[in-house]
Amino acid sequence: MSAHATQVHGHCDARFAAVREAFEDNFRDRGELGAAVAVTVDGSTVVDLWGGWADVAGTRPWERDTLVNVWSTTKGPVALCAHLLADRGLLDLDAPVSAYWPEFAAEGKDAVLVRHLLSHRAGLSGLREPHSLADLYDWELTTARLAATEPWWEPGTRSGYHALTYGFLVGEVVRRVSGLRPGAFLEREVTGPLGIDFTVGLPAKEAGRAAELVHPPAVSRSEQAAIFSQLAPAALAALTNPVVGAAAANTPEWRAAEIPAANGHGTARAVAALYGVFAGLGSHGSRRILSPEAAERVREGQGRCVDLVLGAGVGGETEIGLGLWLSGPRGSYGPNPRAFGHDGFGGSCGLADPEAGVSLGYVMNRMGPHIADDPRKTALIDALYSAL
Repeated sequence: MSAHATQVHGHCDARFAAVREAFEDNFRDRGELGAAVAVTVDGSTVVDLWGGWADVAGTRPWERDTLVNVWSTTKGPVALCAHLLADRGLLDLDAPVSAYWPEFAAEGKDAVLVRHLLSHRAGLSGLREPHSLADLYDWELTTARLAATEPWWEPGTRSGYHALTYGFLVGEVVRRVSGLRPGAFLEREVTGPLGIDFTVGLPAKEAGRAAELVHPPAVSRSEQAAIFSQLAPAALAALTNPVVGAAAANTPEWRAAEIPAANGHGTARAVAALYGVFAGLGSHGSRRILSPEAAERVREGQGRCVDLVLGAGVGGETEIGLGLWLSGPRGSYGPNPRAFGHDGFGGSCGLADPEAGVSLGYVMNRMGPHIADDPRKTALIDALYSAL
């Protein structure tokens, strides 16, 4: 890649020069195409960098306000919506989901609690009946099918990553309580008032700012078949019903839909700001979004286990709080085991570490093959903590 393609723009405090170096190394050594990284410390932005290309052809430079689909990094802001309602006394995380969504009680789900949705323990990692991309774009159809289906395992006993269903499950509870889907609720309560450049889905008028996603290197059909043959039904449902990827995510149909587990669009600055609410124990600058108690509850661990969907693919046992993953002994979000965050398919990441007062947002368009802990993300986090 040419020197011009890897020119990095933006601001980086001298103290965090190692983060800039790691970001530049991602272009030189780790195949980065276009990307941005932002870091806040005690609410102040200390790193805000971007570079590379917003398209595969290398005709559009990545700009300060380039937006990109961040996949599951969207789940953090969606969890924030639920915790905001709980903090106001409008949602009880220990209540049955059916208290807010009566139809959900079907097929033995009457004992599933709201906390089980947030912690991927509802047993609804995917649907049993075939569910196409077009079906996924239909909110009413998808939520109705989730309400009518039976769990894959006993709810509350283990986590099994709800890759796509998480956003519809938590999101429908948000809608039943507030009258708004999570995208509109987030805009009304958080991103609008705070001026955070993040949306669930992407308004058509913003399409010109969107980066083109590039799918991870393809595996052969035989390799794919071998991988799928090893997956349990709950994992197959989560990861293949339907199959989603860069090709779908680059379309107007994907961007027009509301898929709150997977189609948030934003800048690294926006991701750092949203996860910064957690890092600030509920505060964003001088504005309080959540009470400290509510913000602390987000990282209330729900039990370590080998995830029934991600399995050993993420390195053994993991633990999910009430909406986000704990850094734990693996150090996915830095050396503080109580730091927490969320990765997105292909590499993006949001991180919150209240003890260090730190948040990080990393977004990119060339997707890597890793389920979590992409080497580019890990390099940036390592560099950040080396500077603290």
